[in-house]
Amino acid sequence: MSSATSSATSSATAPPAPANAVAAKVPPVPAPPGLAPPLPAAASNAERAKAIQEQLQRAEQAMLAKRFGEAAGICQDVLETAPDHPPALALLGTVLGHRGDLARATSLIERALAKQPAVASWHSNLSGLYRLLYRFDDAAAAAAEAVRLQPSVPRFHVNLGKALMDRGEREAALDAFLAALAREPAHPEAHLAIGQILLARGEMKPGWVEYEWRNQLDQARGMLPKMAAPAWNGMRLPRDRILLVGDQGYGDTLQFCRYIPEVAARCREVVVGCSPDLEAIIRTVRGVAGCYTRWDTIPPHKVFCLMSSLPGIFGTELASIPAQIPYVSADPAQIRAWQTRFERDLPRGTLRVGVAWAGRTTHPNDRRRSMRLADLAPFAKARDVAFVSLQQKFPQRDQATPNVLSGMLDVSEALTSFSETAAAIVNLDLVITVDTSVGHLAGALGKPAWLMLATPSDWRWLLDRADTPWYPSLRLFRQSRAGDWSDVVSAIAAALDSLPRRRK
Repeated sequence: MSSATSSATSSATAPPAPANAVAAKVPPVPAPPGLAPPLPAAASNAERAKAIQEQLQRAEQAMLAKRFGEAAGICQDVLETAPDHPPALALLGTVLGHRGDLARATSLIERALAKQPAVASWHSNLSGLYRLLYRFDDAAAAAAEAVRLQPSVPRFHVNLGKALMDRGEREAALDAFLAALAREPAHPEAHLAIGQILLARGEMKPGWVEYEWRNQLDQARGMLPKMAAPAWNGMRLPRDRILLVGDQGYGDTLQFCRYIPEVAARCREVVVGCSPDLEAIIRTVRGVAGCYTRWDTIPPHKVFCLMSSLPGIFGTELASIPAQIPYVSADPAQIRAWQTRFERDLPRGTLRVGVAWAGRTTHPNDRRRSMRLADLAPFAKARDVAFVSLQQKFPQRDQATPNVLSGMLDVSEALTSFSETAAAIVNLDLVITVDTSVGHLAGALGKPAWLMLATPSDWRWLLDRADTPWYPSLRLFRQSRAGDWSDVVSAIAAALDSLPRRRK
């Protein structure tokens, strides 16, 4: 159910054709959509300034519509005639930041600020780029300058809070988010950030209240169709059907589907709307009467509830997290098929270890949570270990170095659903993964898994713990320095050698 899970879309267009003059005796070619025709050489400074302003307004509109190629082309046309125009430099930098060209984006906005340093929004945008580059001190300084210049703007306080979070200054970050709410009490991003801080430090009751603000974010609007039933508040409905919606990513759905038996104890029938990839595995959860992947096939229901709202509805505290694990199961026939394959393709007597080093590229935090295959090279020193790639798609950027872990078995062609991945995991001794759905699946199955966590980590892994009450079979390995995986990989490589091997 694509509209029932979190997703990211993008629309890119080819760069617009240049609005150059054409040869004599040929009629002028109209400017491409969004571009103004070139100004005659005799245009006055006022006319040129007005034309540039109109072009930049069109560029900004194109950027907001995610037509980044068009927006960049307009900015570049402006800079051809006015090479040091600060607003054009800053806007082009913002566009390039959206396109992932962080070095050029940062340089352009820095150039703009060198000429026009009192623009708060440019400092705030630069802070966001510095964060992506792990320049956290610079990010905090830029965000603080934006707040100093325009303290009345809530989003500048939010961006300062994010930069402070990156530096591990949670109390100062909380102050920044509260300052944003003082200026805009219904600012959803500030509320959600506060909720994540509270949940991470174990203050669950107020944390769940703030966590509900995730549904008010711009990217969350329109994710669900107009619902024909009211939202469930936890009340008992022994004669009625409830619809649970897998409203966020795969990992979230796998984490929160543990609450389905508790919902089933209060309602006559539970049906679930989720992604097709998850359907088979969700059907194995106790209490599920039906699983649907299309909105138009869901039966009538009295109430609905977002699955990620269930912890708050049930008043979950750290000590009351449902821990009847496993709460999902793999198909027995698929388990046997994977057993046969591994016995055939993996050396006997070795430790069977599944690895997943990269998540969905569309995930908002993927740049930090994902690794390159080459980062795992120290694992190769472990004795008598057979590695299995659990990447559903082998990342393009790693295809040039597929032999980092000698003899690693790539089974991506067979990982067609979470049910297949679950069956493969059942036949492994250990899973090593970054913070992605593979870790949640292993934990829900009760299989041993070692999770490699970026710093700062997501709220659900709490603070400074090597274990998690969400999944007792998981062990957490945390970065000691943001962006640096070396300590994590070295610790895991050493721990691998201490594990018992299979009998030959």
